[in-house]
Amino acid sequence: MTDTNSSLVLEGLDGLCERSLGAAETLKQKAIQAVASFTRADNGRVSSKLVEQNQYATHGLAWLVTYVETLKETLVWTRSLQSDGKLGELESLMLQAGYSEYLAQLAGGIPMTLGEIIRPADLGVADEDVDAFLNTPEVKTLIEGGYSSGARMRIAEMLAEGMDTGHFGDPCLDETYAMIRDQFRRFADEKVMPYAHEWHLKDELIPMPVVKEMSELGVFGLTIPEEYDGLGLGKMSMCVVSEELSRGYIGVGSLGTRSEIAAELILAGGTEEQKAKWLPQIATGSILPTAVFTEPNTGSDLASLRTRAVKEGDVYKVTGNKTWITHAARADVMTLLARTNPNEPGYKGLSMFLAEKQHMTDDEDFPTPGMTGGEIEVLGYRGMKEYELGFDGFEVKAENLLGGEEGNGFKQLMQTFESARIQTAARAIGVAQNALELGLRYALDRVQFARPIIEFPRVSGKLAFMAVEIMMARQLTYASARAKDEGRRCDLEAGMAKLLGARVAWNAADNALQIHGGNGFALEYPISRVLCDARILNIFEGAGEIQAQVIARRLLEGAN
Repeated sequence: MTDTNSSLVLEGLDGLCERSLGAAETLKQKAIQAVASFTRADNGRVSSKLVEQNQYATHGLAWLVTYVETLKETLVWTRSLQSDGKLGELESLMLQAGYSEYLAQLAGGIPMTLGEIIRPADLGVADEDVDAFLNTPEVKTLIEGGYSSGARMRIAEMLAEGMDTGHFGDPCLDETYAMIRDQFRRFADEKVMPYAHEWHLKDELIPMPVVKEMSELGVFGLTIPEEYDGLGLGKMSMCVVSEELSRGYIGVGSLGTRSEIAAELILAGGTEEQKAKWLPQIATGSILPTAVFTEPNTGSDLASLRTRAVKEGDVYKVTGNKTWITHAARADVMTLLARTNPNEPGYKGLSMFLAEKQHMTDDEDFPTPGMTGGEIEVLGYRGMKEYELGFDGFEVKAENLLGGEEGNGFKQLMQTFESARIQTAARAIGVAQNALELGLRYALDRVQFARPIIEFPRVSGKLAFMAVEIMMARQLTYASARAKDEGRRCDLEAGMAKLLGARVAWNAADNALQIHGGNGFALEYPISRVLCDARILNIFEGAGEIQAQVIARRLLEGAN
């Protein structure tokens, strides 16, 4: 029977969610204990070999715990709105729908990817523990009645009402962040969205006037301290800006990533002289950095890097190859990871350099002596271009060794991982939001069988859950950013936000394209670009599998 009742916010919803969250936390602990039992070596410590042998279960554990953390932060979100007197029907229905669906998936199966569904039994969780979870009265109530057809229709209806004003649920930002959000939303609407698809189709670099205006808005110095000409804001501001710019175009939203990485490397590991020299230039956009880490045969295995840097007098000479280097031709400085000690295996022989290079010219992409490069043609994420780089005696001043001491490169890079993953999660939310808005607009305008297609339940349902899951991923991302700003370790939270955000972006883009039907497959429609852009999010800044592995290791080590 189809439920068309629109008054579907469950009575006592906050209490239902709180007690359901408690049941989910219990299931989480059972899962951690179960997976820990078959991934410990005889000495009681986590075994890397056993973790990899049981990769399906360990990665599934990461997903299960990510779901529980997302439920927690979604409840925190609505409680914050409630305390401010801003909790409305849409936000309440989002909470209800999100809990209903995620609780059901915790017991019935979480899609890690399209073809990989993880179930409690795969983690070694006993049937009686799953039954206890499902038979919790509040869990049953939410699963059975939280996301009915009426709730889906009502959410979609309110999304349609908010289309022209950009209201798709209150994200619960304070006044400062709300003003930042509005400023960059206007910039994206006026300076990016009208042109992004043409840049993509022509495979063009983002025009320098756009980059210059972003610099004037402070994008490249958001989190750099004021003493170095930055704005001195935190990671929450970075999230809000990255989300809104990526909603316009992921290439624009990602321009600040390289500046963020370079600045964090220098702030955490640079000498006072390096900070004074480089940070003001990065903050003001007078130089553009790029990150040069990955090599053709290493991927995520940075311990196997082979590019050499040999000191000769007052310079290091670099020889080797790098790949998947974003915005390399335009960059003025590279954060370059190379091996300075060939006798020191693994991470210990690596050092980080601030390697200066010439900006591209009209005639040549890579005019710097000792350096060559070639473009990698890609499906999406095109506005900055990807390159393979070759170094043959490329010179870096010895004074540009980050921190002035060899062997610290990997440790220095590790210090940037939290921020990079938080920002990638924010970029994913922006891409997902763009997909939602494109799908919603098309569903409102497209008429079939004498009515807009949004009136068809499977169209409105797709849009409704897109909005629900985007908001949930947004709150998980904001929570990790707040933790970072408060000085708390947040690698686990940042990893979870990135893991979920990437999947949410892909799902949103795929469903929005489906709503477009055959038109979505046509290059002239922007959703075709958004689908290509969304796909990269589960690969860079730690592929989904690597991300799940890192999360699982942290969880299992904590279970000892």
